[in-house]
Amino acid sequence: MAKAFASQADLEVKKVTFTQLSENAYAYTAEGDPNSGVIIGDDSVLIVDTTATPAMAQDLIARIRSITDKPIKHVVLSHYHAVRVLGASAYFEEGAQHVIASRGTYELIQERGEADMKSEIERFPRLFAGLETVPGLTWPTLVFERELTLFLGKLEVKILHLGQGHTKGDTVVWIPSQKVLFSGDLVEFDAACYCGDAQLEEWPTTLEALRGLGAEKLVPGRGPALTTPEAVQQGLNYTKDFVTTLLESGKAAVAKKLDLKGAMALTREAMDPKFGQVFIYEHCLPFDVTRAYDEASGIKHPRIWTAQRDKEMWDALQD
Repeated sequence: MAKAFASQADLEVKKVTFTQLSENAYAYTAEGDPNSGVIIGDDSVLIVDTTATPAMAQDLIARIRSITDKPIKHVVLSHYHAVRVLGASAYFEEGAQHVIASRGTYELIQERGEADMKSEIERFPRLFAGLETVPGLTWPTLVFERELTLFLGKLEVKILHLGQGHTKGDTVVWIPSQKVLFSGDLVEFDAACYCGDAQLEEWPTTLEALRGLGAEKLVPGRGPALTTPEAVQQGLNYTKDFVTTLLESGKAAVAKKLDLKGAMALTREAMDPKFGQVFIYEHCLPFDVTRAYDEASGIKHPRIWTAQRDKEMWDALQD
């Protein structure tokens, strides 16, 4: 019997945790579902990743409103994927003035935002509850190249593009005075890394740039908040191991002239023992293997995923 496509069979609602990390920073996590971050400054609030729909964003907004009535002025997109960005319109009703993204993220929204939205909704319908509340694509109102510094009153917040990895536009949010980092999907923990349009060769270098910040607490894209320096290092090492093992397997498959199905079998030999038990592994692996095989074959700019391409790839890899 064929496995259900992607995460269509994942219907179990996850337990949400809202964790205070420092005087100003909070993590919104949910057992392997996409995380968001919150920074409460002296005069306003900043959100890192919006949730997938305005309807789903209401839970995060309610948790913020339980501790502050300050306006939510800034929304930062860690990257372009629909599950991270389509809830943005909910925050405009709370006072949001800017949606901030890197140049790379803006370009990816232009190039493949519509296709990605349709693709992700098909892959993981549970994460798009209240889909009817989405007004369309989320477009940045403020685009930066490498670094942007905000002051929420006296609190300094740095928004950084340190390199490519999960996508070409990855953005992190850093509170230097409190050593708290929001990494988006550049870092995962106890969850698979989705690599469907990753830059796998560059990803480990970008992780080392993150390591160089010296974070003592880190909110990954998926998985629990990492609340000690030791846990931060563990998360960085875990992610580096995942993407390195994946690309090495892709290169080995290409060198052996295997087809995609052969590449999947070879990759499972290396990946399953280490990562087979983590959140969304079976969902991600077919997309990950396809991208690693492409990159190892010389396809530097990831091919666009569409709902149709998703299904064709998934069906081709089933036993």
